[in-house]
Amino acid sequence: MKRDFRLPCLLLLLLTSISAFSAEQTAVWSEYSKRVELSRYVDYWQEPDEATDISHVAGLSADAWTRNGSDSVNLGYGPQVFWFRVALENATASEANTFLEIGYPVLDHIEVYFKPDDQSQNVLVLGDKQPFYDRPILHRNFVVPLTLAPFEKAEVYLRVKTTSSMQIPLTLWNQDAFYSVEQSRSMFEGLYYGIVLVMILYHVFVFLAVGERSFLHYVVFMAAMPLFLASLHGVAFQYLWPEAIWWNDQAIIVFLSLTVLFGSSFTLAFINVTRKNHPLLNRWTLCIAGAAGLMAVAGLLVPYQYLILPTILLAVIGCSTLLILSIVRWVKKDPAARYYTFAWVFMLFGGIVLAMSKFTMLPRNLLTENATQIGSALGVTLLSIALADRLNKDKKRIFEAQQGALREERKARIAQAKTLEIQREANVLLEERVRERTRDLERLNEQLLELSSTDALTELKNRGHFDRAFQAEVVHAYRYQEPLSLLLLDIDHFKQFNDSHGHLVGDDCLKMVARCVRQLVTRPQDMAARYGGEEFVVLLPNTPHKGALDVAERIRKAVAAMAFELSGQTLHLTVSIGVCTELPDNAGATEVLFSRADEALYQAKANGRNCVVAWATPSEDATPATTQA
Repeated sequence: MKRDFRLPCLLLLLLTSISAFSAEQTAVWSEYSKRVELSRYVDYWQEPDEATDISHVAGLSADAWTRNGSDSVNLGYGPQVFWFRVALENATASEANTFLEIGYPVLDHIEVYFKPDDQSQNVLVLGDKQPFYDRPILHRNFVVPLTLAPFEKAEVYLRVKTTSSMQIPLTLWNQDAFYSVEQSRSMFEGLYYGIVLVMILYHVFVFLAVGERSFLHYVVFMAAMPLFLASLHGVAFQYLWPEAIWWNDQAIIVFLSLTVLFGSSFTLAFINVTRKNHPLLNRWTLCIAGAAGLMAVAGLLVPYQYLILPTILLAVIGCSTLLILSIVRWVKKDPAARYYTFAWVFMLFGGIVLAMSKFTMLPRNLLTENATQIGSALGVTLLSIALADRLNKDKKRIFEAQQGALREERKARIAQAKTLEIQREANVLLEERVRERTRDLERLNEQLLELSSTDALTELKNRGHFDRAFQAEVVHAYRYQEPLSLLLLDIDHFKQFNDSHGHLVGDDCLKMVARCVRQLVTRPQDMAARYGGEEFVVLLPNTPHKGALDVAERIRKAVAAMAFELSGQTLHLTVSIGVCTELPDNAGATEVLFSRADEALYQAKANGRNCVVAWATPSEDATPATTQA
């Protein structure tokens, strides 16, 4: 009886497993989806030696594909070309505008096919062998916009050829969620590179002041390491050399080799590993440094695919050697080795955490994705503390020696006193220089903060700054019961203008409209911002309804009167403006105020554009307050 009972249970369990496996064949985009990791839904197929087109690949049988089934897609290094596919399903009743992110920026060549059966869909070619500005979304990773119709099922095919590791981390994003997370990523990146830049400048000044060679080696080491990370993470390709395709590959080799080279030379000098006290370790480290120097030179001559694996092997050996050196010197009671050991532990730990997140042993989040930056920043900070500690101890030993010399040689007191005075002056000069540079850096930070809140094209405030200011002004208006007015501007037929005259001319027109708005919004408490595309917003605190309409009308007339010369013809633009004035009844009335201004803007467009419409409640007159040319 027991056997008869177990067999149906086993069959039921098997059927449940099969249905669960089948359910996992498609990545489902639901109403509440913000981010879907796609690695478990990926199938891959190795292309034979001859090239294969999408029609052949799309017609392959299910048995030809291999299910990845894990939380990461990593097929290692090799010359093979792989095809990847992932099935997507929009389970909502509305259109899903999503981003497909391929989160490994050093892939050479990627062909993206969305809905291959649809002849209207074109292949999208990505990769770091393409100029950066050819990407549909200007981002350090490869980001592809995908639109899924309501309840639509579609397949995405990727053809990937690369000399780097075949890693394909795929994530499907809600567009708003992507930009929200990207803001945190950018802030994290900026914080890291800001710390490193401050450290580099500080130690450059120290080197110029004290002339010690180890400071110079440390400065080059600190510069090479973030440049390597920036090249590996695509940040350098995005901001430093977006058109230098060849150099973008070779930079990884060159900067990683320079990191090993100057890290080794700095280590030998800093923790005092010489031929006298550690002859074998000294020679071995010098050999690693020499090999790293040759590898850096070879990175300028030899293609990336022939050097990447030897460079990684050399880096692993070099980092392990430097860690062993620090431990040996710590055992030998070298005081500097303690800081140095902890610094290398943090640096290596950051790399280990990143690797574990790539292999899904740790969750993928902002901290694990930026573990190398966090580890290197902590390591750099500890090494800087160690250098300062060593400098202080050296100064203390010199001072004590001078004091002993004063007691033993009375005749040298005058000369020694002069030496101490010179040293004090040098210290004062150094501290003053550091204070000056610190003030300069503070001014630069203020400028960077201003830039981060300013739209680069129009020089108005950007959307992020507006959102923060808008919330603050609503709270203020609610607390003091003051009227708050919001103007929402949209350039009429701007898309057609862009399509007819080109984006560069469109950008010039955006600048002219922004300049016009800026000239008419003059009160210190007022704010004009670019909200997105051709949309602008004007926030008018403590401004009644009539005053807001006056400002809006002046802006509309000024834009309409503005002439734009192009190829012998004079072009004119018009704007539609929605106005809403409220006494907020709660501190969170931003959405209500904005939506009402937006409704007024839509009414202005419906009224024929080139007009100003003020929002009116349904109980008011059916025709809202409107002004039109």
